[in-house]
Amino acid sequence: MRRPSPLPTATGATGARDAADAASAEVDAEAVAPPVSYPNPLARTSAPADASRLTEDRAAPDASVAAQDAPEVQPADEPDGVGVRDVWAAARARRKALRAEVRRFTVRQRRRRIVWLTVIGALVLLVLGSIGAAYSPLFAVEKISVVGTSSLNPADVETALAGQLGTPLPRVDPSAVKAALVAFPLVESYTLEARPPHELVVRIVERTPIGSVESPAGYTLVDAAGVALSTTPTAPAGHPVITATGGIGSPAFDAIGTVFRSLPDDIRAQVTAMSATTANDVTLTLGGTGTSVVWGNADQSAKKAEVLASAMAARPPEHVYTYDVSSPGAVVIR
Repeated sequence: MRRPSPLPTATGATGARDAADAASAEVDAEAVAPPVSYPNPLARTSAPADASRLTEDRAAPDASVAAQDAPEVQPADEPDGVGVRDVWAAARARRKALRAEVRRFTVRQRRRRIVWLTVIGALVLLVLGSIGAAYSPLFAVEKISVVGTSSLNPADVETALAGQLGTPLPRVDPSAVKAALVAFPLVESYTLEARPPHELVVRIVERTPIGSVESPAGYTLVDAAGVALSTTPTAPAGHPVITATGGIGSPAFDAIGTVFRSLPDDIRAQVTAMSATTANDVTLTLGGTGTSVVWGNADQSAKKAEVLASAMAARPPEHVYTYDVSSPGAVVIR
């Protein structure tokens, strides 16, 4: 029979325990102690702060690894989706913004509309006020002035237009004025001019008589258009007697009228008679000397009048029997 081995003593147990503790301490020291770093002979010797930086760099990967391995924690208060209250609040904010925009636009439009209505209203009031004042008795005709007459008596014309007195200036009837002035053959044309507040001005252009035409009734004073201005038993003084083959309105009469109107006033006053059988043989008779002027046709009448004035200045009619200006480039004096 084998005898059992003896139990370990307290001292042996204590020694075994001490050996185990020493082994674990060596293991811990190896785990904690940093690895040995051999210095680079080419590198600059660093301060103790470099060692701390190395320690931080070595510890940083451990912290990042720990952060990666840590589970992600979701906030407990974050909602999973949009609630009804959020939708209602957004819709309310949108409606409020739209109302503000509409209100702003409406105020601008209202101001613009007020400005336009004010301007239009002012213009309408101005026009209506002007029309009302113009057509009111405040601008009634109280005075008629006739200007531009030489042969006509202005008082006679004013009397004929007396029917317009008391009529507002804008309502003066042109037809009534025309009917009143037709009774005056010397009136060739006229214009009306209103001078507020109460004056009506009538500007008259008289017909220019060119001579008198003998007829069974006497001598009729006519203008270049053949309009009869007056008729007297004898030839009116200061106007030549016209003898035209074919009478008033014929080519001979029209040529005489054109020639007479082209004469200067001083020569026109010396003409006592004009005659023509055709439009190409107009002849004038000057004053008491009986000097005749052969004019020819009415072409270049203005040039012929200048040539005649020069010839009469060089040789007065008292010593001349005939001035022939039918060819203004070659005047013949006899």
